[in-house]
Amino acid sequence: MSEGTSLVIERAQLQTLLDALRARGYLTIGPTLQDGSIVYDELKSIDDLPAGWSDRQEAGAYRLARRGDQALFGYNVGPHSWKRFLHPPALRLFQVESVDGNLAFSEGESAPPAYAFIGVRACELRAMAIQDRVFLGGEHRDPEYGSRRQGAFIVAVNCGQAGGTCFCVSMGTGPKATGGFDLSLTEIVQRDGHRFLVETGSGRGAELMREIPHRGAERTESETAERIVQRAAEQMGRRMETAGIKDLLYRNRDNARWEEVASRCLACTNCTMVCPTCFCTTTEDVTDLDGARAERWRKWDSCFTLDFSHIHGGSVRRSTAARYRQWLTHKLATWIDQFGSSGCVGCGRCITWCPVGIDLTEEVAAIRASEAAADAE
Repeated sequence: MSEGTSLVIERAQLQTLLDALRARGYLTIGPTLQDGSIVYDELKSIDDLPAGWSDRQEAGAYRLARRGDQALFGYNVGPHSWKRFLHPPALRLFQVESVDGNLAFSEGESAPPAYAFIGVRACELRAMAIQDRVFLGGEHRDPEYGSRRQGAFIVAVNCGQAGGTCFCVSMGTGPKATGGFDLSLTEIVQRDGHRFLVETGSGRGAELMREIPHRGAERTESETAERIVQRAAEQMGRRMETAGIKDLLYRNRDNARWEEVASRCLACTNCTMVCPTCFCTTTEDVTDLDGARAERWRKWDSCFTLDFSHIHGGSVRRSTAARYRQWLTHKLATWIDQFGSSGCVGCGRCITWCPVGIDLTEEVAAIRASEAAADAE
């Protein structure tokens, strides 16, 4: 069996796949229902998957909704991204203890588990690739990220529907996974059965499939899978014109739109916390009450916090307008100069989970329109 081979497994064999991964020592992580949303957590059985559930998303709004079938992956992305496993929200870097008057240093965390991620969408695969460049692509590599990323087994799932805030087509990141996975699934739910078209994307993916009962895909099944993905591509809830976007934002540093959006922005950091590519952190030193032990922690931070840009003399970006401009311009413009691609994958999380419904696609369109209006005068 070679990479790129299209196979078919029945719904029940998804459990066999999970069992095979767990037998290899992987901690299987995937979508689960918790606290009124679909979040990523440990999967021990396919019964943990959100069968028959979907979601409805708009700017500042997220609600679970029942489907008319028992699809296991019939939802859009939720508040979690895989970043929380590869680049944890809080990570102890080291600890130091006073032992008989001497300082003893030790590593902060034990070795991470070998992860198997189940249900990774195409936009999320692109987000992982972007963070790979951030953490592993330069001269200074992040060993903590590398240790988590290196052994991760990726089971992608092609999207069968798009959410109200999705715009992956605009960003060229989906809805079909084209690489970066070990196995890719397209879920097909029909009256005559519930099955998955499987594409192998790596040698270890092909090796795993040898243990899973399967058959070759028929032409009609491959065509059905293509139609499912095409339907999702046609359902995008948002779009963003990306032509010349870097120079557009560079030219509009003083655009009045920044103050307008700042009048609504709460600077709450939700957009950066749910974003699958934002990577800003801070460090925090803590000690116990008797001063015998101290620890240094790395924690997620955000360019929306006043202290994030604090240097001698105060914060560089004191206003909310300056901080929103920094975030959007970095994400869509200076990121390209730094890492060779946009920092946005079109997942729409920042729109859905903004408490006041600020929509970055709307902001870009407004800046573009204001510039066009000025040119027309």
